[in-house]
Amino acid sequence: MNNEYLERAKKVVPDAKTLILLASRRATELAYGMRPMVRCKDENHLDVALLEIAEGKLAADFDAKPDDFMQEIIAAREAARRENGEIRMRHNHPANEE
Repeated sequence: MNNEYLERAKKVVPDAKTLILLASRRATELAYGMRPMVRCKDENHLDVALLEIAEGKLAADFDAKPDDFMQEIIAAREAARRENGEIRMRHNHPANEE
């Protein structure tokens, strides 16, 4: 973990529990294919999340339900796969032809 990013993020989100939740949630989104909102020399998802927080690109919004979060993750994963050509549209998939 990049200590500089951590210290900068702590200035934006001083509550440790909130910072942990926010950074871990965002790191999970990044791991499932969401694009980073900052340019970061590190490829570690947690470092990217901390830098996003430090730069004010990410705010704590815990009003969302867990199902909403999972929907976002699934959508991000599918979008990343489509972008990489890993998913074909269902109507074009050979397995769906009769």
